[in-house]
Amino acid sequence: MEILSRLMTLQEQEGAVTDSALREVAQEMGVPLYLLEGLRGFYPSFSATPRPAFHIQVCRDAACALQGGNGQRERLCQALRGRSDVRVEEVSCLGRCDSAPAALVNHVPVSTAGDAVLTLTHAPRGPHPPKAAPAGHPAHPESWPTDPYSGGARAPFSLLRDLIAAPDSEKSRAKVLQELNASGLRGMGGAGFPTGSKWDFTRKAAGDPKYVICNADESEPGTFKDRAILAGLSHLVVEAMAIAGWFIGARQGIVYLRHEYGPEREALDAALTAARAAGALGAKVFGSAFSFDIRVFISPGGYIMGEETALLEALEDRRGEPRLKPPFPTTQGLRGRPTLINNVETFAAVPRILAEGGDAWAALGRNGGKGLKYFSVSGDVTRPGVHCLPLGSPLSELLERCGGVSAGRKLLAFAPGGASSNFLSAAQVEVPLEFAALTAAGSMLGSGAVLVVAEGRDLLEVALSQVRFFRNESCGKCVPCRVGTHKAVGLLEQALSGTSTPEMPARLPERIRELGQTLARTSICGLGQVALQPLISVLDHFPDQAARLEAPAARQGETA
Repeated sequence: MEILSRLMTLQEQEGAVTDSALREVAQEMGVPLYLLEGLRGFYPSFSATPRPAFHIQVCRDAACALQGGNGQRERLCQALRGRSDVRVEEVSCLGRCDSAPAALVNHVPVSTAGDAVLTLTHAPRGPHPPKAAPAGHPAHPESWPTDPYSGGARAPFSLLRDLIAAPDSEKSRAKVLQELNASGLRGMGGAGFPTGSKWDFTRKAAGDPKYVICNADESEPGTFKDRAILAGLSHLVVEAMAIAGWFIGARQGIVYLRHEYGPEREALDAALTAARAAGALGAKVFGSAFSFDIRVFISPGGYIMGEETALLEALEDRRGEPRLKPPFPTTQGLRGRPTLINNVETFAAVPRILAEGGDAWAALGRNGGKGLKYFSVSGDVTRPGVHCLPLGSPLSELLERCGGVSAGRKLLAFAPGGASSNFLSAAQVEVPLEFAALTAAGSMLGSGAVLVVAEGRDLLEVALSQVRFFRNESCGKCVPCRVGTHKAVGLLEQALSGTSTPEMPARLPERIRELGQTLARTSICGLGQVALQPLISVLDHFPDQAARLEAPAARQGETA
C-alpha cells in the first residue's frame, strides 16, 4: 500500500502523476517503472498530465439520470464555455445519490450539479482555486438507533475496555462469539455471510500477523448508507475493529476508504484521534498488553475495489483485479495472512449487539429478519436518503419514510439491493426487505440500496444504465465480463434506437438471457456474474419491455 499511497499523494499535491514523477518514484522506492505505469493506467484517480484548476465530475448513473442528470455534462460545458481552467468529466456513481444529480468540484461534493456552475461562476481564476462549499448530509439525524452510546449511559469505547479487562480472555471471546451468532448479524455489504462465523474462522486460522480490514469502498450506484454511518457513527466502526482485532489476535487494522468520501474521512479521522486519546488504540490499549492501531488507506478508485480480494490486491500495491477463490481471506488474505474483512455497517452493529445481547438485537427484526438495517433510498422518491429500519420491513414502510413516490406518481418498479439486484414490480411492494424473502421474490437484499422507479419511466433505459455501469467498471481481467458486458450494451443500444444490422440476432431477449448465463457461469467475480441480471429481470417480469427488444430483430427478419 506504500506505493499507491505515494502515487495518491503525488496526484493530490501536484495534480498529476507525470512520467518524470514515476521515474523518481521508481528510483526512490526501488520498483520497476513498468509496474508504476501499470498502476497509473489502471486506477482512475491518476492522471498522467495535470488537470485544469477546476475539475468537475458529474455522475452518469441511474439515480442521477432519474433526477435529470442525463446531459448535465453538456449543460455544464455550455454554461462554462470560454473557461479554459475548467474540465467537466462524466464518472461512475459518486455515492451522493441523495443529492442527485451529484457532482464534485475539485473532489469536494456540492449539493447539485447546478451548484457547481455557481461555484465556478463566482470563483476567481488562478493557480490555487478555492474549494467548493461541501454538500450537507440531509440523511444524518443527531442519533442513530444502532448507537449504544447515544443516551450517555455508557462512555464510548467502554465495551472494548471491559473485554480487555476481563480476567478470563478466552471466556470473554467465547461470549463475544455467542452474542454475534445469536444476533444473526450477516455481512451488510452484499454477500450476507454470517459475521460470527467469519470472525471465528479468522481467529482459528493459522498464521501471524493477522489483519482487520473495514471495507468502506461502497461504489455501486444507489449505495451510500456506509457514507452516512461514517459521518455519524465512525466511533462504532473504530471500536468494533479494535474488538475484532482483540478477538482474532490482530495488531493492525485498515480502513479502505473510497477517495470521494472526503468529508467522511474527516469524521473518521476525528474518531481515530478520540480513540487514541481515550487509550482505545495504540501500543498498550487501555494499559494492557494488547496492541492495536488503525490506518486509513484512500482508494485510488474503481468499483471493483469493493470486491474483497481486489481490495487486497490494491493494498499489496497491485492492480485491483479479483483473485480466484478459494483460498478465502479468512485464511490467506493480506500478504497471505489471515484477514478479517467486514464492511462499515457490519462493524457498526457490533457495539450495540455486545452491549444489549445478541438475542435482543435479533428481536428487533421483522418477518424473519434479525436486527436493524440501514437502507439507501434514491430515484423517484420525495426525500432520498438513508433510513434505519428493522430488517424485514416492507418497501411500503420505507417509501413512507421517504415521503412516497415523488410528484404524486405511482410506483412502477424497484431494485431492493443495489445496481446488481433484480427489479421487482409494484405488486411486490409488501415483500419484506430481508435476505430469504427477497431471494424467494426473485431478487436480493444486497447492500440495501433501494432504487425506486415511478410509472412513466423507461424501465429498459434504467436497466441499460445499470449494465453500462458494470461494463465501464469491469476490471477486464476475465474475457466473459470484459467482452460480454460490451456486447450486451451494444445490442441494447442498437435495439432501443430502432436500428437493425445484419449482426442483430433474432429473438434478442433470449440471446440476452443466454449471454447472462454465460457471464454468471464463467466470470471470476461477482461483477460479471450479476452484470446482466437487472436487465434480465426487466425482460422476465415486464413483458411489454421485452417486446420492445423483439421489434428490431423482427424488422430485420422482414427485410432479409
